[in-house]
Amino acid sequence: MQLLIQSIITGILLGGLYAAIGVGMSIIFGIMGLTNIAHGNLMILSAFFVLIFSTAMGVSLITSILIAIVLMVIIGFLFQKFLVNAVIDKGDTPALLVTFGLSIIIQNILEIIFGADARSIRSSFATVNVVDTKYFSISGAYLTNFIVAILVIVALTLIFNKTDIGRAIRATSDNTRAAELMGVHTKFIFAVAMAIAMVTACIAGVLVGNTFVFYPYSGTQYLIIAFGVVVIGGMGSIVGTLLGGMILGLAQLLGAYFFGTGNQILSGYIFMLIVLTIKPDGLLSNKKRA
Repeated sequence: MQLLIQSIITGILLGGLYAAIGVGMSIIFGIMGLTNIAHGNLMILSAFFVLIFSTAMGVSLITSILIAIVLMVIIGFLFQKFLVNAVIDKGDTPALLVTFGLSIIIQNILEIIFGADARSIRSSFATVNVVDTKYFSISGAYLTNFIVAILVIVALTLIFNKTDIGRAIRATSDNTRAAELMGVHTKFIFAVAMAIAMVTACIAGVLVGNTFVFYPYSGTQYLIIAFGVVVIGGMGSIVGTLLGGMILGLAQLLGAYFFGTGNQILSGYIFMLIVLTIKPDGLLSNKKRA
């Protein structure tokens, strides 16, 4: 019983990290209908930025994160403005290939510079159990991940619903042509959306680096997680991302409890297939309408 309770709690908290990993992909799909293949590697790039500033350059962790966020916003905005926007009107495939190309470039550059060694962004708080009872324990890293994920979801919801740029983003997402007729510069909105997604990717990269080890090629692993979260929660739904993350985390941890740790990942994706069979658009789908 103790192990079952621990599995449930850890699965929910792990779901917070998964939500943080997937929310940037959800934003891009919801607004542009584009699956950003580079999402995972952009996350890992963020983690390496923070690692460089906090260790090699001796900058504090918080300052390193802020610098990394600024860099990722610039990279995301320029990538969207000058590469993706140039081909996005030509159909889904060219834009998808552009993100795939960026993914390969990032991974190879990171491997050339850093090699294949495992890295981590460790803080003293990450290894401490902030809750330790007879029935379950909660580590500082997992609790931080969950709290940060909630804050990110709330912040994004407020931005999209309460600000002018958020309303422009939602208008572009709902109907691109109508938004253009109303004077919205949709290509600029796409670039802004990518910049916002890069903020979330940077935050997710830091959380991943503070919880697990990562490698230059870890991006593919987290891309698959992000895709699973977004598919379960519903493409384009911010709140659905949190729900999808918790469901995937629970499915994995309960799968490990009932069927063994070797089947943890398999259990999560079997559950994803079940959800898609019942509700193909995901639980809280926000499909883009052209």
